[in-house]
Amino acid sequence: MKRVGVVVFPGTNCEQETIRAFSVPGQYEVTEVWYDNPLPSGLDLVILPGGWSYGDTLRAGTIARFSKVMTGIVEHAKAGGFVLGICNGFQILTESGLLPGALARNEHLRFRCEVVHCRVEQCNSPFVQSIKSGSVYPLPIAHGEGRYVADEKTLERLEANGQIALRYSSPRGITTNKSNPNGSLRNIAGIVNRDGNVMGLMPHPERRANAITGGDEGLALLHAWSK
Repeated sequence: MKRVGVVVFPGTNCEQETIRAFSVPGQYEVTEVWYDNPLPSGLDLVILPGGWSYGDTLRAGTIARFSKVMTGIVEHAKAGGFVLGICNGFQILTESGLLPGALARNEHLRFRCEVVHCRVEQCNSPFVQSIKSGSVYPLPIAHGEGRYVADEKTLERLEANGQIALRYSSPRGITTNKSNPNGSLRNIAGIVNRDGNVMGLMPHPERRANAITGGDEGLALLHAWSK
């Protein structure tokens, strides 16, 4: 059985959806982790869920990176443990240096809350390797600072190393400006670190995890690492 820790910061608001997405008897044991406590030992996956940690004061994720739990998360990642950051979690991972680049204000400075389509890229990471490259998933977004930015050298390195996990696309998997909801460079919706054990994505797969509420396509992305 895989042990999953879901971290809760002041302002986190997606922890319950995330916990339910991993509530699979006999497959996962889920622990809620408070931001001001040390990271429990023995976790297989640590998840930083979506929300507005510390009210996105100063910049999204910039205060949460200094929380006590982050010391253990950085050590967990450096030891090869899996870390997944969703939306605000992605922002925290870039602010803490576990992922390259940054998440900036959306193009046109508008908050975007809608369902978009994301294409799975050929990526050197267990987070997506069990998913067929080119697969397209409808996934919800809800963010004001989701535009992925990085310098050209970093972008080229992400491409060359297979670190781009998801791109915003049309339902048929075509990347266009129209399919890009926030102006992310190269339509990037999710990336992994060089070792492939840390992933950040702006869409919310945990909000697409139950057919009753619109679809369960997000479960494939959430559970792929443990296949």
